[in-house]
Amino acid sequence: MNQTLRAIAGRFQTEGEIAVVRPLGEGFINDTFIIETASAHTPNYILQRKNRHIFTNIPAMMENIVRVTNHLKNKIIARGGDPRREALTVTPARDGKLYYKDDEGEYWAVCEFIDGTIAYQKADTPRLAYQGGKGIGRFQAMLADFREPLTDILPGFHNIRFRFKQWDETLAADPAGRAAQVAEEIRWIEDRRAEMLAFWRLVEEGTIPARVTHNDTKINNILFDKQENVLCVIDLDTVLSATCLNDYGDAMRSYTNTGLEDDPNPDNVSMSLDIFKAYTEGYLSETHAFLTPAEAEHLAFSAKYITYEQVLRFLMDYIDGDRYYKIKSPDHNLVRTRAQYKLLQSMEAQYADMQRIVKEELERYA
Repeated sequence: MNQTLRAIAGRFQTEGEIAVVRPLGEGFINDTFIIETASAHTPNYILQRKNRHIFTNIPAMMENIVRVTNHLKNKIIARGGDPRREALTVTPARDGKLYYKDDEGEYWAVCEFIDGTIAYQKADTPRLAYQGGKGIGRFQAMLADFREPLTDILPGFHNIRFRFKQWDETLAADPAGRAAQVAEEIRWIEDRRAEMLAFWRLVEEGTIPARVTHNDTKINNILFDKQENVLCVIDLDTVLSATCLNDYGDAMRSYTNTGLEDDPNPDNVSMSLDIFKAYTEGYLSETHAFLTPAEAEHLAFSAKYITYEQVLRFLMDYIDGDRYYKIKSPDHNLVRTRAQYKLLQSMEAQYADMQRIVKEELERYA
């Protein structure tokens, strides 16, 4: 296998002699490896086998990434920063393409490894949450004037109208015969349908505008320097043109949860208002200048929206017979559903405070 990986790594325009290629981390979507070069004077690299079952147009995905990173690099250079440390650098294949397709139809891509960085798995302090918010906020702010087209590589992503279509079809088919067992959980979804569609109509109508968004804003997609300051946003496979509220709401879902996403004890799960406040402060410190009144008004709601969508998706997959998410037990998706619903309830209970925090923070910049 190592010889095969070395051969694949050799298909790219890397500098220096390749010393070793070894696995890096445990990615849920892509398989990731580090290419170590023999000299201390040449960079190391990240090699990824992209998941072609999730990303069905990898060439377009790589074009999206390069367009976005080129824009970021220009902004970083203009302010005197280091574009090879503060933005991803894609390394093309030797034939000039942004990817290599092997004989088995698998797609591979390479970018430079950024040395001397720290990655965190959980934002367990307000300081770290603030920096995470600042990182995603800065990413969006530098791309606020981006005008190039981006290919929609994940049609329907965070589109609740699309999710309801899938949901209605799954309930009607009930392929695993489970719907009757989860009547209460189904009611959770239906009771909030109108509220979620009302928000989404604002996106469809353009009242809430489309921007460049990351779409996977958990904290381990941000690299920090050794002083815990944000350095670089990574994992740009899901970059799309969408509402920036998706990024904020998704971050709130992952950052503020006091329990686990699949916590078997829902009593462990709630939304930490302190973490919400810290992330919001960091985020708005970078984004206040470009957010429209409609975006600002719906920031707090977006946390409920994205969390609700995840409740729906976990429950839908359970009813569908667990075809999408990997499971560790027969009721894993149901456990996930109940844990995420507890988080949603906590957000709903604290919603007035969430709105107040957003309003007060924005007033600092008025």
